This record gives sequence, C-alpha cells and structure tokens, in this order.
Amino acid sequence: MPDISEAARRRFQLVLIKPSHYDDDGYVIRWWRAMIPSNSLAAIFGIAAECAERQVLGADTAIDITVIDETNTRIDFAALISQFKRNDNFGMIALIGVQSNQYPRALDIARPFRDAGLPVSMGGFHISGCLSMLSGDAIGLDECRKMGVSMFAGEAEGRLEMVLRDAAAGELKPLYNFMNDLPGIGGTPVPFLPKDNIQRTLGLSTSFDAGRGCPYQCSFCTIINVQGRKSRFRSADDVEKLVRMNWAQGIHKFFITDDNFARNKDWEAIFDRLIELREKDGIPLGLMIQVDTLCHKIPNFIEKSKRAGVTRVFIGLENVNPDNLTAAKKNQNKITEYRKMLLAWKAQGIMTLAGYILGFPADTPESIRRDIKIIQEELPLDVIEFFILTPLPGSEDHQVLWKKGIEMDPDLNIYDVEHVCTAHPKMSKKEWEDIYQEAWSLYYSPEHMKTLLRRGAATGIKLSSLVKVLVSFATTVPLENVHPLQSGLVRLKHPSERRPGLKREHPLLFWPRFAFDTIRKHVSLAGTIINLSVSAFLIARDAGAKSYMDKALTPVAEDDEDVLDLFTKTAGGTAAVSHIKKVAELTHSRKAV
Repeated sequence: MPDISEAARRRFQLVLIKPSHYDDDGYVIRWWRAMIPSNSLAAIFGIAAECAERQVLGADTAIDITVIDETNTRIDFAALISQFKRNDNFGMIALIGVQSNQYPRALDIARPFRDAGLPVSMGGFHISGCLSMLSGDAIGLDECRKMGVSMFAGEAEGRLEMVLRDAAAGELKPLYNFMNDLPGIGGTPVPFLPKDNIQRTLGLSTSFDAGRGCPYQCSFCTIINVQGRKSRFRSADDVEKLVRMNWAQGIHKFFITDDNFARNKDWEAIFDRLIELREKDGIPLGLMIQVDTLCHKIPNFIEKSKRAGVTRVFIGLENVNPDNLTAAKKNQNKITEYRKMLLAWKAQGIMTLAGYILGFPADTPESIRRDIKIIQEELPLDVIEFFILTPLPGSEDHQVLWKKGIEMDPDLNIYDVEHVCTAHPKMSKKEWEDIYQEAWSLYYSPEHMKTLLRRGAATGIKLSSLVKVLVSFATTVPLENVHPLQSGLVRLKHPSERRPGLKREHPLLFWPRFAFDTIRKHVSLAGTIINLSVSAFLIARDAGAKSYMDKALTPVAEDDEDVLDLFTKTAGGTAAVSHIKKVAELTHSRKAV
C-alpha cells in the first residue's frame, strides 16, 4: 500500500480536558502552577497516544491530541471551536476524570461545544460511581442526555479505540458502560503526559497508578465501587517503561496514585526495579505513595520505600477514635499500631502526611479539638489534611442516604470534602463548618509548626521540603478558602469564568479587586514563608537538633496504653487496648500449654 502523505490525511481532533470546579464565589479554581498532576489525564493521554500510533481510525486518518488541565490552563473555547472548524468538525471533546464536584463545571464546558455541533464525551468517578451504586437516572446524569453528551462509565484500556471510531463515524453512543467489565492494566499503555503539560504543576512532577481496586469496605469511599474490590496491577516492566519515558523528557518525580500501594502484591518487584533505576542507572527518583496504617508489618516495605526514592508517604489515618473508624467500616485501622507505624517511617527520614476526616457520628467540636491536641503531642505526623465527611456519589454512605430519602445538598459543586453536604447527629451545619476551619489553625499553629521542624531535623527530613509543605497546608484554607490539595502557586481568575446564574462582574470592578486580593494574600504568604524559613535555619544550626526528643518521637513502650491520651481519652481507645491485652493473654496461655 502506498504511503499517504501527511498533508493528504484527515486529522481527527481529540481534545482531552480535565475540568476544575467553582469556588464559593463562583469562579473556576485555576492556578499559574497547580499542585497535583492529574493521573486520569495521564492515563487517557497514554491510551490515546497509543491509539494514534496504531492508526486505529485507518491509515488515512491521523489523530491530533490536545491536552488541557483546567486547574492550570484556561480553556479558550473560541480557539478550540475554530480548530475543529478547520478540520470539518472531525473529532471529539473528551471530559476526563470528572469527579462529582467537577460535574457542574464539566457540563458548563460541554455546553458551548455541543452548541457548536461538536461531539462531546464525559467519563470519570461521578458517572461511573452513579451507575455503579444508583439508578441511571440519579444525580444529574439526565443533563448529559439532554445535551447529547456521551457518557463513559468504567476504564478506557482497550475501549477508547471503540469510542474514537464511533465519534469518527458520527455514531457516538449515549452511554458506554463497562462497570461490570473492568480491564486488566498490565501491559496496557502507561500513563504519560508531555513535559509542556507537566511544567504547569509545582515541582515538575507527574503521576501514575501501579494498581487499581481495593478489598476494604470503607463506607465513605468511592474507589471500591468504581475501580472494584479486586486489585489489578501494572508490572515492574510497565513501571520501568513509564519512568524511562518521563526521564527522557527530564521528569523524575512521581506521585503513585494507588489508594494503598502497600496492598499491591507486586510492590517488592516494583520497588526493586525502581531501586535499580536509582542506584545503577542514576535516575534521581523522588516518589510520593499512599499506604494504609498496617504497612509497617510488611517485612522490608518501609526500608525499600526509602531506597526506591520515596520522600513522602500519605497515610489514610482518618481518625484516632476507634468508634468513628468502626462506624465508617474502616476496621483495618488499629490505633494501637499508629505510633509504631509512624515511627517506622520517621526512622527512614520520610515525611508523613495523613488524611483526617471530621464529622463521623461521634464527633463534636470539643472532641475534635481534643483529638487534634492528642495528635500534636503523641503522634509523629508531619502534615495532616483535614476533610469533611462527605456522602460522595458512588460511595455506600451516599447510596444509603439516597435510598432513605435523607436530604443532601443538591449542588454537586460542593461535594469536594470541604463543604457540609448533609446533616450531622451532634453538630449543626455551622458548628461543623466552623470546626473544619478551626482545625487547620489549631494544627498549623506557629508553635506546633516549630515543633514539626524540630522533629524533622531530628529524624533527617530535609527541612526546606518540609517548610514548603507546611506553608501550603497552613495558608491555603485561610487565604484561598480551598483545600490545599486544590491549591497551587498564584491563583488565577477571569470574569468570563464565573458560574452561569451568577452575575458577571464588570471588569473595572473585578480586576482592581483581584489585584488587591492577590497582593494581600502574597504579603501574608511571604510572612509565613519568612517565619518558617528563619525557624528552620535556626533549628538546623542548633547543635542539639539531632537529639531533640518529645512524647511523639519517644519509642513505643509497654505502658503506652496506660499513659497516652490516644488510648485513655475515648471509650473506643480503652476498648481497643483491652482487646489487645486479651488477645495477648490468650496467645500467651496457649503457648504455655
């Protein structure tokens, strides 16, 4: 077959857009440099690029891929529509990885493209979760049907080419539902983003998933109902491939997005390969992983994490009250193991971050204040990310409330784990919102941040890195009123990006106020940076920095359960200790016999 010249080929325009969502004033949350790269975007780009390479639309058709992450890039609707017109509207807009809080914005993005007659497809956790746990008519999906937006539920490995062919033929289906047929991911195209996109994130880092699925049953979680409870994994060869692809463009920092990498059956093979890439090939890997609270029980896991390049670990701590953990069906978390686990990470000089949920049934403002104080004094945690317990569509919590007809806020935009969306048995909405705001200032007090720096110096954490993280987590909520995970460097806004239904502000009013707010915020931010940097400098120069010790860093002792508030201040804590002692007695008795 003769070669088809590039000029003679039809060019299918595939535009991949990861939506942001609206802040409380109705403006799209966008930054000059966003904090976290989108793994969904990387995964779909990797699959799409492989489809283009295989010429799945035929040898006479090229696929041009445009990648837009709205958290760091403004969508130029007019330019994109013109791009399609130049190609006879041959292509598709794909809205990628749409979470529930991003769904209203995703619909607003889709609307002008549909008005222009362009095919639009949408996938992600919201659509997949709703179709997995609820009726197909639930939670706003009819808006897609009315607008003619094709919905995709499930995962795109092995399926994207079908959607592309349908779009090219003008036969895009209303729904592609693969929720009952989740694919294996070993040997499939690996997540990848071009450096031009990665450069719009802080720290020049990208992300990938080494596995999907989780066997646990946490009632607030959507992952188990979207990615399934059967774990699926990439091989060490897959991981090496994506690392080398990124290293070829100068990228060597990765966020491994697995909800619990410690439960990956191939963790050791993957770590061994990463260790080889670091120690033999000289690739200076820097990794962040997510794990559970029992990972320290896996022989060599933490030690090999260090050698593989892990510098930060996120731990699903969720709460220090066992009664709350039981209510959430997170029984795998044992508070009696918290200190052992955290000290094991500290022994390797790895920064510890933990998620902490506010609003479990037993929570009150007073109990939350008490628990934060316990954490500050007794647990060697560096960073805490506070979340409001949210009935996310796709979770068991949401399904139960929906089936019982219990009132939940109808605005999906606020299902971002930082807004109250339903009632609490012991707190009013205002009390719940207030204690969420207060929690950040309580934990990230100037005094406690100095303590965190002292602990960092004593355990070998790079203080400059710790300062950067503390600055972000201490300032984002009070200054920007968004969660730090949605943050970035230099908040950007545009009057045209205000949520439909809200009054468009006049540019002569909008821009001066925006400029003033930006200056005000950065003056405050600079003050925090200077204060923490000076503290870190003085602590690092202190001759006794390495020998610093406090209650949190003290090695685990046999009498901890009798003296630490972690075990004595809640009924659940006391019960947990009693259970451990009873098991120990029974085990000892059997050995004696």
